[in-house]
Amino acid sequence: MTFKRMTRGARLSFARLPLFGGGKRLPAAPVHTMRDLWPGDPVAGAQLTRGSLTWAGYTHPVGPGRWDAPEFEPAFREGLLGFRWLRNLRAVGTDAARLKARALVDDWLHHPAQHPIALDCGVIGARVAAWLGHYDFFAASASDSFRQRLMARILVEGRTIAAIMPPEQHGWQSLTALKGLLAVAVAMPEYTGFLTRYRRYIDAEVESQILPDGWHVTRSPEVQLRALRELAEMRAMMQAVQHALPHSVALALDKMSPVLRAMRHGDGGLALFNGSHERNAALIEMVLSQATRTRVVAHAMPDGGFVRMQAARSLLLVDAGVPPPTGFDRDAHAGTLSFEFSCARQRLIVNCGGGVLPAWKDALRQTAAHSVVVVEDMSSSEFAEDGTVARRPTHVGVDHAVAEGAHWLTLSHDGYHASAGATYYRRLYLSADGEVLRGEETLEGERALAFVLRLHLHPSVTAVDARDGSVLLGAGEQHWRFRAAGGVVTIEESVYCGGQAPRGSLQLVVRVDPAARAAEDAGTAEHDATGQDAAGEGKRAGSTGLPDAGPGMVRQVVRWALQREKILLLT
Repeated sequence: MTFKRMTRGARLSFARLPLFGGGKRLPAAPVHTMRDLWPGDPVAGAQLTRGSLTWAGYTHPVGPGRWDAPEFEPAFREGLLGFRWLRNLRAVGTDAARLKARALVDDWLHHPAQHPIALDCGVIGARVAAWLGHYDFFAASASDSFRQRLMARILVEGRTIAAIMPPEQHGWQSLTALKGLLAVAVAMPEYTGFLTRYRRYIDAEVESQILPDGWHVTRSPEVQLRALRELAEMRAMMQAVQHALPHSVALALDKMSPVLRAMRHGDGGLALFNGSHERNAALIEMVLSQATRTRVVAHAMPDGGFVRMQAARSLLLVDAGVPPPTGFDRDAHAGTLSFEFSCARQRLIVNCGGGVLPAWKDALRQTAAHSVVVVEDMSSSEFAEDGTVARRPTHVGVDHAVAEGAHWLTLSHDGYHASAGATYYRRLYLSADGEVLRGEETLEGERALAFVLRLHLHPSVTAVDARDGSVLLGAGEQHWRFRAAGGVVTIEESVYCGGQAPRGSLQLVVRVDPAARAAEDAGTAEHDATGQDAAGEGKRAGSTGLPDAGPGMVRQVVRWALQREKILLLT
């Protein structure tokens, strides 16, 4: 490993030499121009023209000589040095924005950042792709000397990516690095080594990240979007120069697009699993249109470990897989068996989303920030100091049945076995008309445990105690009633981080206290709060429910139901 790093370091040193060009003539401008595919934010661009950049939740003044400012947070620094913000200046469309973009790039060319993040292969790839994607905006009308410096730097950056490949850490950012390498190859076709290097590594990188069913290995809808966006840009570059797209990229685009469509709610935004945010629906649609011409939606996602249940206008999305493997788990959440539920364009039950700032990020990774059971204030997965998953469920059971449009889903995981000696079972039923969602939460272990069922509500949903054992939910023109048996139901505050900033929201909480439950069990009938057998639908589907508990084992059960109500307004 030491020799490999020494060799890599030597390659990198040679690559960064400005005049190390092999005798080829440096083109005065890109041979093939490629315009950036994605829209910018003119508001953010106007802010940048005034000297301030907002990125990853942070805002700092930026300008000449401030590339290495010590106060920059890692996420902000990565965004600043990646130059993706050029599209925001372009969206402003004024001469002032053009000159601002040119001044910032020119300052970089004279005084590039020295921070190690500047030499991250993904950051370099983003930077060089941004320079080439916006070349006609800020460089085409510039002086000859500026354009010469820019092309020389692009050549050096391309050589740097080639020297770093293959990356030491794999992730969607390594796809960004390869995209940047391809961008240089397209802009400078005389330097054939760039395209050769790209083709050498792209297949292995795609195959290591994209699972057979089309899911990105991180199991994050947001990473799915980002990776698909990088591959879609590669496709556009190859089409521009009429090169054959690598088979691995073409196959990934065809497989990943249906998965991304499957993880969108009716409002067009993303479901909030493993650190995702809703993101802009128009951008998601634009990425999908660039990736593939078909509008197929994935229904079976066994490798990614998600279940999608659609009934009429209602959609239930469930995390039914183990957390991603080591190397891809730094942003994974402890949300195993959590779900999100929406009807039409209205989100009802959600997860809390992904944090941007470190304090939020750590809190939102915990199981309590998901719509699922929390056992004795512990999470189903634990995280190490470096952000990786230190303890995780090793087995997740999934049994999905559909009959006459209705769905039955039986799930289990062993994430609490090591910490509490318990196995968690979750059974969900979605009626064919989409207007009834029922659940059964079961803990089976060696002792009675305190646990809490949390169902987080979207900020647009109101919750009122109906004083009859139920909770009335209001969501725009929709009205739903929630009931539960087996625990104490309360309405509590929550937080929603699916958008650009945290928003206050509510959550339905069902608490189980072992001491109180022991007294209650003697008289508890096998019926839910609606007077119906919560497992009855499962029996009609051919399932007899869970097997009997073993000798000496304790089984605790909470049953709940969410049913849409018709509210007639008298005039």
